[in-house]
Amino acid sequence: METPRPRRMSILGLLPNMMTVGALCAGVTAIRFSIEGRFGAALLLIFLAAIMDGLDGRLARLLRSESQIGAELDSLCDFVNFGVAPGLILWIWALQDMRAAGWIAVLIYVVSCLLRLARFNVGHRAIDAQAEKGGFQGVPSPAGALLAFLPMFAAFALDQGPLHGALVAPWMALVGALMIARFHTPSFKKLTFEAQYVRFVVVGFAALLAALLAYPWATLVALDLIYLAIVAFSLVRRAPKPPEEPMDGA
Repeated sequence: METPRPRRMSILGLLPNMMTVGALCAGVTAIRFSIEGRFGAALLLIFLAAIMDGLDGRLARLLRSESQIGAELDSLCDFVNFGVAPGLILWIWALQDMRAAGWIAVLIYVVSCLLRLARFNVGHRAIDAQAEKGGFQGVPSPAGALLAFLPMFAAFALDQGPLHGALVAPWMALVGALMIARFHTPSFKKLTFEAQYVRFVVVGFAALLAALLAYPWATLVALDLIYLAIVAFSLVRRAPKPPEEPMDGA
């Protein structure tokens, strides 16, 4: 009986998974840098992990190398990079003096990220046909991590020390609540525009990149505030309208 040949894969087909693992390495290294007090480098590594997270799935679809193990790797790495790592970094930066209360905020944020990713996986596997359709339910985990870091971005932009834990801890809990909420938030991956506006998009991207290089912390604060405005608009749209009062007859 002839022995079946083992399945062969090209190096090119492994690139998406290698990018996912690279993002995980960036997130874990960010934890190490925060322990050493190098918070700026830690934040940049989390930002790099978010960029790689946005690219690995697209690269897998482009190379037609999507796989179930790749999806599981992506979800597990997201939990570390955007759940565990931000929680520990913020704990080391501002919450250690609060002890139990600060650690409770960290746990609320991390568990919320876990639940957010679990719900996304269920929706992605089409168990719930309406989940994540045309956008996201709640704030996605990469955006949640960048929102959680808003106090750090603001402190670095203003060249100040760590903010008081009494401000950081409630903020982390609020971001956790936004991740597990059920309101609709847009997916920028599905954003389209007319071809005649391509030049404006390219110029805008160049301006954003220049701002990130010249004023990284202030630019990240601005991006967080813009995203918060989008979230607030989504919440207002979701709010039920009050019933109209019947008009009295003349």
